[in-house]
Amino acid sequence: MSRRSLLRALGAGAAGATLAGCGVPAAFVEPGDRAGHDSSATDHTLHFANWPLYIDTDDDNESKRPTLDAFSQRTGISVTYTEEINDNDEFFGKISPALMNHQQTGRDLIVISDWMAARFVRLGWVQEMDRAKQPNVAKYLDPQLRTPAFDEGRRHSVPWQSGITGIAYNRKKLGREIRSTGDLWADDLRGRVTLLSGLDESFALLMQGNGVDITRWTADDFHEICEQTEKRVRSKHIRRFTGNDYIKDLATGDVLACQAYSGDVIQLQADNPDIEFVVPEEGAELWAESLMIPNLARHKRNAEKLVDYYYDPEVAAELAAWVNYVCPVPAARDVLAAAKDEETAALAEDPLIFPDDAMRERLAIARDITSEERMDFAKKWNGIVGL
Repeated sequence: MSRRSLLRALGAGAAGATLAGCGVPAAFVEPGDRAGHDSSATDHTLHFANWPLYIDTDDDNESKRPTLDAFSQRTGISVTYTEEINDNDEFFGKISPALMNHQQTGRDLIVISDWMAARFVRLGWVQEMDRAKQPNVAKYLDPQLRTPAFDEGRRHSVPWQSGITGIAYNRKKLGREIRSTGDLWADDLRGRVTLLSGLDESFALLMQGNGVDITRWTADDFHEICEQTEKRVRSKHIRRFTGNDYIKDLATGDVLACQAYSGDVIQLQADNPDIEFVVPEEGAELWAESLMIPNLARHKRNAEKLVDYYYDPEVAAELAAWVNYVCPVPAARDVLAAAKDEETAALAEDPLIFPDDAMRERLAIARDITSEERMDFAKKWNGIVGL
């Protein structure tokens, strides 16, 4: 089960989304009020909150995490690692009361999807990292991920892993190739297509299918895809909207093509080589889930050290070999290519982990849905999806 595929559209976190959307004045934290007393020099600990199955584990003992254990041995910093983030909005609801009331969250480092990270940045709930103390990040961060619209210069966030939202399909059962998003709407796929249910997960690829530049999409572009999607729901061309369960539908053949995440498809291909992943000719969305340091974190310097540690190409390669998402450290490719194990070395040539230049030309990071847009857009999309 992947991290991206655990997402759901708003759902239980709707109250948190409303707060962010309305821009409640009391929720915003001024820059001068974000830093707390940093105990890193005397307290060599760190609390790191992440998604399930999002870090390497030992083959013989799943409680051991080799890269994290190596960090502790190298630095003397003991890491409390919790897999507590199962949904962006749910986690928002869990820690937002502390952040809006200028209280500690009990966490020094968190990983959230960039569309949610945008809310944290707007609300002033995360601290800037000291890049002077993070030479690996400064040197090795993928240039394509350096300048998201929500966090200029990546001052508040650093990608943990990245990925692509594109199209997965069963080529053998379909009997032809899919090259564009428009191919999903062919007659032979009626009732055999699924889309992702989450607004933030689904909209960009659909806009790209219309030729929209998703770095600067407009409200008109959004309403156009809603109208098109609604018609395809009424005509029963779209079978349903999914979360993680698209994996099962595709594996069983109930669905022949669907919106999908690159990392999921790598896992599916291990069992079924007929499953293919496509970055459409019109483009696909490149996204990231990013490391952030919440306000008043008690171990900020320790957290910055951990972030920089994972940008060492050797460490990034070890992590990439396990999670199989797009590695935000391109230099890790050479490390994997030099591996003695053939299966590990082959990962260096997988464009879903290290996109080649031709693929990168078709990838774009979508502009975020603004706080002013979110409530109305979510209401409209959820009405179509049936949430």
